Amino acid sequence: MKKTLALLAVSTAMIAPGVVQAKNISATVTMKGFRGPPAYVAVYLTKPNGQFHSTLAVNGHKNKYRKHLRGWVRGASRSNQPLDGLTGASVGSGRTLTVNANVQDSLLNAGYQVHVDTAVEDRGEFRSDAAVKVNASQPSVITKGKGFVKSLKVQVN
Repeated sequence: MKKTLALLAVSTAMIAPGVVQAKNISATVTMKGFRGPPAYVAVYLTKPNGQFHSTLAVNGHKNKYRKHLRGWVRGASRSNQPLDGLTGASVGSGRTLTVNANVQDSLLNAGYQVHVDTAVEDRGEFRSDAAVKVNASQPSVITKGKGFVKSLKVQVN
């Protein structure tokens, strides 16, 4: 019994430092009122230098229109990682989209940003329509969008 407990203690001590701590973040995208079909929306994380880090969500059901989410497409295609975000239906005028994700603690106060790209068929597209730094010391940040996004609220839980 003592050997088992000692072995368990040693293995736990060796494994525990490798465990990555993560916090939940939620990004709430509220769309402006606009005419036309629903918007395609990409929510993604960028590094402090502006390079793509990871996909959090892509909304819009037809792949052929996703190319209009230019900031996300450019970053995702240059990264050597699989697309790892959630997908869903496009987001209509005045609607709200909430994306929940786990983000490593090491990224929280390091200058990483949540970006939102939007595009509406025959109505235009906005690269980095809204962007917010992920900051644990400021658990809730809201910014206005430049195009179809009325506001982007990022919360660290």
